[in-house]
Amino acid sequence: MRGGEGDCCVVVVGAGAAGALTASHLVTGLSSRYRIALVDPSPTTGRGPAYSTTDDRHLLNVPASGMSAFPRDPEHFFRWVRTHHDSDTQPQDFVPRRVYGDYVSGLLQTAAEYPGNARLERRTESVLGIERRGDRFVVRLSSGQSIVARAVVLATGSRPGTDWAPAALTSSDRLVADPWTQGLPDGDLLLVGTGLTMVDLAISADRPGRTLHTVSRHDLVPEVHRLPTTPAVPPPPGITRIATLDELRDVVDAHVARTVAETGDWRAAIDGLRPVTAQLWQGMDDEDKRRFLADHSRTWGVHRHRMPPVTAGRLAEITEAGRLVRHSGTLVDACEVDGGIEATLADGSTVVVAGVVNCTGPIDALSADPLLAGLARTGLVRPGPAGLGIDTADDGRVLGVLPTGMPLYAIGTLRRGNLFETTAMPEIREQAYDVARAVVRALHGETKRRPTDAYGLTLTTSKKAAETYNAALGRLLRLQDGVEEALSAAVELDPYFTQAQAALSLLGHEWGATGSWRTALRNAHAAAAERHLDDREASFLDAVTTRLRSDEATGAAALLRHIRLFPRDALAASVALPTVAFGGLTSGRQTSDLVEGLGRSYGDDWWYAGQLAFVRQDQERWAEAEDLSSYALSVEPASGHAAHARAHVFYETGAHTAGLTWLDEWIRIQGPRANHRSHFSWHAALHELMQGDVEAVRRRYERELAPPLVTGSRALVDSGALLWRCLVTDSWTGDLPSEAVCGSAPDGWLISPPTPFVALHAALSLAAERDEIGLAALRTTSLAHTDPVFRDVVAPVCRALQAVVEGDHDVAARLLEDVLPRATALGGSAAQREVLQDTLVFALARSGQGDRAAAVLDERLSRRLSPLDARHRDVIRSGRRSDQTVGRPDSPEPGVVLGQDPGERLLRGDRGEGGPHLVGGTRDDHDLAGLHARDRGTGHLRSRHPHDLRE
Repeated sequence: MRGGEGDCCVVVVGAGAAGALTASHLVTGLSSRYRIALVDPSPTTGRGPAYSTTDDRHLLNVPASGMSAFPRDPEHFFRWVRTHHDSDTQPQDFVPRRVYGDYVSGLLQTAAEYPGNARLERRTESVLGIERRGDRFVVRLSSGQSIVARAVVLATGSRPGTDWAPAALTSSDRLVADPWTQGLPDGDLLLVGTGLTMVDLAISADRPGRTLHTVSRHDLVPEVHRLPTTPAVPPPPGITRIATLDELRDVVDAHVARTVAETGDWRAAIDGLRPVTAQLWQGMDDEDKRRFLADHSRTWGVHRHRMPPVTAGRLAEITEAGRLVRHSGTLVDACEVDGGIEATLADGSTVVVAGVVNCTGPIDALSADPLLAGLARTGLVRPGPAGLGIDTADDGRVLGVLPTGMPLYAIGTLRRGNLFETTAMPEIREQAYDVARAVVRALHGETKRRPTDAYGLTLTTSKKAAETYNAALGRLLRLQDGVEEALSAAVELDPYFTQAQAALSLLGHEWGATGSWRTALRNAHAAAAERHLDDREASFLDAVTTRLRSDEATGAAALLRHIRLFPRDALAASVALPTVAFGGLTSGRQTSDLVEGLGRSYGDDWWYAGQLAFVRQDQERWAEAEDLSSYALSVEPASGHAAHARAHVFYETGAHTAGLTWLDEWIRIQGPRANHRSHFSWHAALHELMQGDVEAVRRRYERELAPPLVTGSRALVDSGALLWRCLVTDSWTGDLPSEAVCGSAPDGWLISPPTPFVALHAALSLAAERDEIGLAALRTTSLAHTDPVFRDVVAPVCRALQAVVEGDHDVAARLLEDVLPRATALGGSAAQREVLQDTLVFALARSGQGDRAAAVLDERLSRRLSPLDARHRDVIRSGRRSDQTVGRPDSPEPGVVLGQDPGERLLRGDRGEGGPHLVGGTRDDHDLAGLHARDRGTGHLRSRHPHDLRE
């Protein structure tokens, strides 16, 4: 039937919000040669039962900021409300349901009026049946007509059911089976069910002289939203891998209790479970699903689907006035009496009312809907898990006897058996968009689903190229080598693989491959011109282009906007977050907000758990960081981010022996494949230093950190910084091998570093080399910099280090005491910045201020165990003086002479980042923008005049 009747027609069955949104996307996604038939007997469009009310006291139970119809424009509804309803509306306001119906209806009308879009045909009648005819569908209508269609979308919702009603009541006209389409009788009423429907009807029906009775099995009413809202708390690590309902209940109870203890608000715990609700449901076996529905679903529902505070206040007023009487139990009998119905409840009590109103909500069984029951008899649909709705694939395609190439899709409550939570707008808008996109592709000739990345995002390429891309993404997320090589292999398999070309360009830019990223970006745009990209792919290419072709602020904003629109783009998120691998686009509170916000999209994913673990250690929430990192490593033992976070926890909690043992084992097993291995070695060396095992530190340096084993940015950040720590803590004998470190730095970075974080480590490496001329040149560059952190922090640090090298320790101490409160602006972790505090202790002790030096160490020891710090403090307090060297106290070897000034021998302790586990880049490296371990050049400029020290 190619090219025949129905070739250009799509039928959407159901014109409520879900159907109307799907139709809107189809109308805008297809050209005017196509026709979209929206079929529903209701005279309204875009409203359905939820938004058909005309009572403005019936409010949305989600704030305006969360009700956008468009997944990629989360503020769309809020802007619309301020323009079309109330200009004073705030994001946290709860808007009348009627207004939302106007919004959805208006979206479809606007889309249909655009001349180039598909044509919309609204059919106000019922669908009686759907049959397959070759590669087309025949949709039979109640008018006797039929529509031949290429694709069909089922958006019928669920019908209200009255199977709870006694036989005598079902035949009575005093039963209001559907309160949204039937009027309420005068007089007292019995409302059966105590959910959100009851709440709205009670508010509408309340009046003086009328008593409203409610009855439900548990007498539970919806809980109340709290304003301002508490940010969602991510789900417990590993919750999606729990095998039984009983274990899941215990974990959720503990999650709620812990959240209440930390935030005072249980809502944050429930909201944090939203990203993993479908996974939790799908992880249950059929018996546990039935048990959950019978024993727990009502409790879940009243906590998950809450009412606005204003609505709760109105319901409380009715109750306090005695006009709302609540009963616990069931309705067991009913009989007609003069003027009404006498209803008998399970406890034997009776109430006489003018009508019984069904507020129990919809029935999810196929048998409740004649259309679905008929489709089940023909095999086009089958019941969903636990008998709820109809069975669908992950993309909404209906599972039955149809071949996969025939586009029959379902959306909304029909998918409850597969997803459980599928009735709220955040779920509906995603489904409407995804289903419409799948239908458009099918009509354009795509008979197979496009491959996806590890997080379900579409990849417009071949299956083999997608597998290779996913291998590259996995290496990136695990902090392993070979990312660019795998991406290059993917584009060799498919030169028009836009996503892989754009990823190569972005990574090349961030990692300092100056020339290659330009070629990759040109290739990405050439490939995009040959392919119909997915929205995410197009957005990623736009963001990468802006990032690479504009200034830093504009480029960062573009990539962060892309992540807000597509938070599951883990590659983009990896670049944005400051880690050992990337400089990142955020710092401090920005970073924690970004990571915590991503929890809504990642749930208990192992990569995300590693990222969150680092945030938690940075917040000094050590136990949470340990739980998260351990969980991530249990799922993916090679996870470098989790290993790094755990290394920090061990260090910051003073567990140096356990931390070193664990870290050495991780390095032995995972280190050979890990990227930025030197940073993990740096962490291990810190543990050895804290234990006072200076020989072990030296052996590790020579074995794992000495150039040319380590070059480029890591030579400064890991090797050079460790050498300076050893020097100021009197933990190195003989000359420091600092010349090789400076010689391995990227070209020009010692004098013109790209970030304040790099500048700090350039200064430390220059100081270790005793290059006061280089320090002066770096200070001059910093004072002239446009970034105030260079001027206000880097420049005084350079001057202080120069004073140490020259032996002017009193000046160095004054400068360091002044600049340390501002040192967080340098970026990096506290462990990395702590070297400045060690230098302060060194300068204080050598300038005769031993008591003040010991006090600094006392404060640090109060936070973390360190044998080195303790011994160092005791040496200072004893008043013992060292010789003129900075070697070990018992060493006969001459040490490194700093200037001509003898001074105190300092056994310094280091304040590390926090973590009990592995090696890995640290968020201390968050300002290492574009610093890949391969960075080239010598960079150690030996010119003796500041004006000659240029790149």
